[in-house]
Amino acid sequence: MARTRIRLAACAALLIFASPTVAEEPACATAAAGQALKLLKFHTEGDDRAAVFADRVKSLGTIKALRGKGRFDVVEVPGAVYKADYRMRLIYAQIPGECVLMGQEIIEASDPY
Repeated sequence: MARTRIRLAACAALLIFASPTVAEEPACATAAAGQALKLLKFHTEGDDRAAVFADRVKSLGTIKALRGKGRFDVVEVPGAVYKADYRMRLIYAQIPGECVLMGQEIIEASDPY
């Protein structure tokens, strides 16, 4: 009887820990994907093959604001143009209900060496 309870408890624990968790979409994910596409097209001189992968948008945490005591959210959006892959990071102010873009960066994911 005791072994059965232990096995049931172990199975329940495995189910709880092994069940997939749904990742929460980052704040401003939709705005970040739209802005990343604009940035990628600007960087590639309007190439029509530019695309971002909105389903792979992720939050990278926060960074300290340059002035004051505020913090900014950093959102990463992957993208591609033809055979080149890019990583764009967009920096947003932490203002509830607003997506205020404070900075952006783009880098090609390649090995130049």
